[in-house]
Amino acid sequence: MSEKIHYSEAEWQRRLTPEQFEICRKKGTEPPFTGCYADCKKAGVYRCVCCGQPLFDSKMKYDSGSGWPSFWAPIDGDAIAKAFDGSHGIGRNEVLCSACDAHLGHVFDDGPEPTGLRYCSNSASLRLKARE
Repeated sequence: MSEKIHYSEAEWQRRLTPEQFEICRKKGTEPPFTGCYADCKKAGVYRCVCCGQPLFDSKMKYDSGSGWPSFWAPIDGDAIAKAFDGSHGIGRNEVLCSACDAHLGHVFDDGPEPTGLRYCSNSASLRLKARE
């Protein structure tokens, strides 16, 4: 990752759809089973919708049954950042794009091997760059 990407709230609103802005910049969540990537089987790299940084490879995607795109690992450990999320009265680990701090979702320790992790992401925070 190079330098952090910083835009004003107005600039993010201009660059993103209302749904993307609510999820990525305001830490919202799309309803389960509604995102375009929840059941997507295409091969490629999932990038941050805000800045384009590569986040997850489709090879690490699996069907968690949660209704959100789930991955057992990021494409690179430096691609994401984690922060404590105490909202909703529970402690969770929020997952953010390390380049622009976009909210991606949360990571849980109930995923498959080899990591045992489930990176549960919002489709609205991702853009798939399909492999040719």
